[in-house]
Parts: sequence; structure tokens; C-alpha cells
Amino acid sequence: MSVEHYFSSDPQGDFTPKQVSVELAGERVSVVTASGIFSPAGIDKGTAILLAEAPEPSGSTVLDIGTGWGPISLTLAKKLPLARVIGVEVNQRSAELTRMNAERLGLSNIEVFAPSDVPGDLQFDTIWSNPPIRVGKDVLHDILRTWLPRLAPQGCAYLVVQKNLGADSLQKWIAKELDSVDAGTFEVSRYATAKGFRILEVVRSA
Repeated sequence: MSVEHYFSSDPQGDFTPKQVSVELAGERVSVVTASGIFSPAGIDKGTAILLAEAPEPSGSTVLDIGTGWGPISLTLAKKLPLARVIGVEVNQRSAELTRMNAERLGLSNIEVFAPSDVPGDLQFDTIWSNPPIRVGKDVLHDILRTWLPRLAPQGCAYLVVQKNLGADSLQKWIAKELDSVDAGTFEVSRYATAKGFRILEVVRSA
């Protein structure tokens, strides 16, 4: 998988949306995807595991880091129809597809932003993410360093990471990194293991 699929703001090639049938929040729906994005054929294995294994989301403001065409954001919006769902995505094509899919499914509570455009005062009660591991440690660490400290008190984050791509070492890094955050107390643990993936849990207790 090319890093472009994860992290190019303006992927090359024609933008030709195609319909794909997927299951989101227990419902079979038709969404659109396209080339030049992550997992254009449907829901990738890691995201499917996160959606199946993570506990029910809660809160009034929730975050999806690395939205892609929108499977996580759409699921959060379906499960929390009164919440404000924020999707963060650098790939403009992916962001547009998420917006298109939200409209197709009648979900008016999703907003998709480039990272720098997310309002700085927002905190998040729930964060779900299949983070872009293959962009490299430095970029990945910057992403997690930006968003995990923005958990609201009593907020929870769930990250799905493939075991053989460093899930256990990433768990240790997150715990050490959040220890250095001035405001807040964080607990980092392994929530679940399934099919070669870990789901990491980050809870902000204060």
C-alpha cells in the first residue's frame, strides 16, 4: 500500500466514485469509494475488528482520526445520532467521500476537517481510530501526540493496530508519552486481541 493512499492531501488519478455495499452498525448500506484512498474496496480488516470489538461509544463530541471514506465516522454517527462527530483527514478525496457518504445515509451530524482546521477548544468523549501505521513512526507519533491529549475527562480512545506492525511497542510509547502531559491522568491498556490485531484503550480519568 502506497503511503500516498494514507497521507497525500491531493491524490493523483481520476476521481470516479463507485458504489460498494458494506455493513455499518448492523445495517447493510451502499457507500461510495474511489481510487487514491485507503481501502477503496470496502472495510479493511483492522477497521472491521475495531467496529466489532470496541465498546459502545458515548458522549456529545467524538473523533475519528484518519477518516478514509468514512466507515468509523459513519458508524459513530449512526450509534450517536445526537453527538457531534468529527472526522480528521488529510486526504481531500477521502474527506469528500465521507461527506458524500454521510449525505447518502442521511447522517447530518458528521463534520470532516483537515487536522489544522479542527477547532482548538474541542475535547472528545470518544476517539476511535485505525491509525495510519505505515506513514512511519515520526508521523504516527505526531498524530497521536496531537489528538490523544484532547480526550475529555472520563473520555476513552480505542485504536486498532496490527500486532506484527508494532502494537505492543506503540502501547508502551503512548503510555510514556501521556505521562508527560501536564493536564490529565491517562491509563493505557490492551482492550482486546483479535485476528492478529490489538485494540488499545486510552482512558482519561481526570
